[in-house]
Amino acid sequence: MKLWKKISLLTAVVLFIAMGIFGGGMLYETWKYNLNQTVSSYQQQMKVNSYVIAQEINNNPLSRFSEVTRKSFLNYTVQKYGGTDYILLKNGQEVVNLTGYTLVSGEDARFNDQDPAYVLQKTDNRHLLVMGQTLKTEKKENLKFQLILVKDISGIYEEMTKQMWLFIMIYLVVIFFAVDIVFWLVRMVLKPLTELENTAGAISRGDWERRCRVRRNDEIGKVSVAFNRMADKMEEQMEELETVSERRRQLLGSLTHELKTPMTSIIGYSDTLLHVKISEEQQKKALEHINSECRRLERLSGKMMTLIGLYDEDRIHKEPYPVDRLVREVADLERYHMQDSQMELLASSESWECEMDVDLMESLLVNLLDNAIKASKPGSVIELHGEKGCIWVRDSGKGIPEEEIPRITEAFYMVDKSRSRKAGGIGMGLALCQKIAEIHRANLVIESVVGQGTKISVVFQEETDE
Repeated sequence: MKLWKKISLLTAVVLFIAMGIFGGGMLYETWKYNLNQTVSSYQQQMKVNSYVIAQEINNNPLSRFSEVTRKSFLNYTVQKYGGTDYILLKNGQEVVNLTGYTLVSGEDARFNDQDPAYVLQKTDNRHLLVMGQTLKTEKKENLKFQLILVKDISGIYEEMTKQMWLFIMIYLVVIFFAVDIVFWLVRMVLKPLTELENTAGAISRGDWERRCRVRRNDEIGKVSVAFNRMADKMEEQMEELETVSERRRQLLGSLTHELKTPMTSIIGYSDTLLHVKISEEQQKKALEHINSECRRLERLSGKMMTLIGLYDEDRIHKEPYPVDRLVREVADLERYHMQDSQMELLASSESWECEMDVDLMESLLVNLLDNAIKASKPGSVIELHGEKGCIWVRDSGKGIPEEEIPRITEAFYMVDKSRSRKAGGIGMGLALCQKIAEIHRANLVIESVVGQGTKISVVFQEETDE
């Protein structure tokens, strides 16, 4: 059963019970009030009639009357002042009965008081009010009179029955319309949940742009807002995953393409060594070529794994690290390699710290210096400098054409392919640097003039924002 049906049904049951209890209570209280008013009215009437009849009895010497005369007198007096609803008892014996009902017993102890007392009785499907009191007569004749009122009040009960049936009819009609209204209101209130369900289903089927429409600021509206935020985050993550997947696919495709050249070269030289008789010097050159291409494949696969691994940022450990120390360590590593090229490295840095993964930042700077070495002539000077919020490498080599600058951070892209091949390059250095910079919330800023050299700066956003 759906939620809106459960809530509607529960509300209808509660409404049904509450209205039944309230209506029944009101009906009972109305009947009780009418009954009390009727009893109170007859009590007042009883007091007046009792007083008048008692005075008549006191003013006439009943003992001097004959039995017939006394009975006629009492009958006349009761009928005159009380009407046909009264019974008169004398010393527990019925002397006057104008009601048409017969007393089962004589004197009733409940009516011994001189204030009216009453009981409710049901006889032959009729509801009777029996009220009585003792008359205030003189005791000299040792006569005790009780006046009893017998009144049919079935009309009050019949009226209550009519009101009860009328209430039941109205109650059922009201409940019917109330339940319809409750069902409609609950569906309207919970409609955003249905839309939320449909939106979740659409997203699960791949419609990542689907969102809930937020029309209210209540709890359901807040849930819709939270769901939309979650969907936005999921869409961002999916886009990132798709981007990473696409990058890896492109990298693997490019790697496959790049592997063809060294593999072709290795196969060609190995076939020559296997099937062609060549001189010892030619064999040595062939083996050197094979060795060179194998080393290139090793570097290529290593950098590919590094670049692909960088997309999993959970493996990256950042910590505050002195930049001047980093520059000094990288310079010590590169000076050894630069001796063979007869180049000079000028390294310097201001004293400041930056949050970084030290191994990755070393790899970034080493790649930048390797590129600078490959682009420079023997005897050139290469600069490595760290200043607040920035680390840069500058060479005085061939430079990069302006139209090529936007593409040099693409994997396997090389401005001068022949020069890069001779220098052992694989076209992945700056792509690796770009990714490392992104992980550290930094930008690679490339400035180059053909024939004058290139300056590549790593600009940290957090530092510059401060």
